[in-house]
Amino acid sequence: MISMFDNDGNGTINFQEFGALWKYINDWQNTFRFYDRDNSGSIDQNELQTAVQSFGYRLSPKFFNLVMKKFDRTGTRTITFDDFIQCSVLVQTLSAAFQRKDVTRCGVIQINYEEFMELVFSTKI
Repeated sequence: MISMFDNDGNGTINFQEFGALWKYINDWQNTFRFYDRDNSGSIDQNELQTAVQSFGYRLSPKFFNLVMKKFDRTGTRTITFDDFIQCSVLVQTLSAAFQRKDVTRCGVIQINYEEFMELVFSTKI
C-alpha cells in the first residue's frame, strides 16, 4: 500500500503521502464497518459481495467463491479487515489496469500472454 502513495517513487512516503494513506485506510475501515452488519469483526461472502457491488463491480458468485478461498485465512468463510483491504485494493488496481486496455469500455480485451504478464507486473499492488 505504501507504493500506492509513494508519489515521487523513492520507496518511502513523506508526511503528506502518509496523510493520504491514513485517510485511505480510514475510508476502507468505515466501509468495512458498514458492511460488517453483525459487528463480528469480519465479513462473510454475502457482505463482501454487497460491498464490492456497491463499488460498481459486477462479478459472479463464482468469483466471490474464489475470493473467499484466497482471503479467508481462518477457514470460517469470512475475511477480516486487513484481508478486506488487500482484496479491495487488488480488485481496484487490477480493474483499473484492465480498463486502461478496454478502450471501447465493453468489458472485453484481447491480449496475448506476455501483454497479460506486463499488465499484472506493471500494476502497483
